[in-house]
Amino acid sequence: MKKLSLPLIVLMSALSVACNQVEKSTPQASKDSAASTTETVEKNSGPKVMADAATIIARKEVPILCYHQIRDWTGSDSKGARDYIRPVEAFKADLKLLADSGYHTVLPDQLYDYLAYGSPLPSKPVMLTYDDTDDDQFTIAAPEMKKYGFKGVFFLMTVSLNRPKYMTRDQVKQLVDEGHTVTSHTWDHHSVKGYKTEQDWVTQIEKPKKTIEDITGKKALDFAYPFGLWNREAIPELKKRGVRSAYILSTKRDPDDPLYTIRRIIASGYWSAPTLYKSMVESFH
Repeated sequence: MKKLSLPLIVLMSALSVACNQVEKSTPQASKDSAASTTETVEKNSGPKVMADAATIIARKEVPILCYHQIRDWTGSDSKGARDYIRPVEAFKADLKLLADSGYHTVLPDQLYDYLAYGSPLPSKPVMLTYDDTDDDQFTIAAPEMKKYGFKGVFFLMTVSLNRPKYMTRDQVKQLVDEGHTVTSHTWDHHSVKGYKTEQDWVTQIEKPKKTIEDITGKKALDFAYPFGLWNREAIPELKKRGVRSAYILSTKRDPDDPLYTIRRIIASGYWSAPTLYKSMVESFH
């Protein structure tokens, strides 16, 4: 075998070193390029800027239904109570009608981002909310929603947890694990209009919020006023305690704090599914 000449050996050695340098530098170069791209995107996108109250008010409202008990009436139910008791078949008909009409359920995170920042929502959004912790919301509402891929929002009175006819802590945790939102409706349903002392706010707002967070492992950022009753004095107290949005019933929103007066309508036990649907469309036109 012939010996290679010295110039050829030097040339091959130089080529080998150059290739090794390219191989070693390429991953780092890619990382530097990716980092540069990410930095550019972040600079271009910038922080989100919350809309002012007038802009939030001007956004089209999302239909929000409020359910309480979901069960058939009994002879002991008063005429007034039946307004808050949605018979099982009527409830099932509600969900079927919404699904057949092309509605998609949304949760508070989505609604908040839409109202505050203008983030997009799915076509024909609707929110299904449930007040007061009744166990039929877990045994009837949740399985029925699952049939249609719907998700719901459960506003809990924490005093009721683990009591007969109310949800258990394990059921609450399961709802969250299945993709629903669970958040606060006070400790024992006392109206915020009656809170007189700092301790009232601690008992009714702070402690229930923490209880729910401990159970679910998620922040309880939203709140539903008992009876839908609110006053302007309540809003700064809610803000101070980490509540980002609050839900009323069908009264007018506050022009200065619309995120703390988000409207819902009660799903009356007396209505047929078409009547409920008609009322929903007319209320949130």
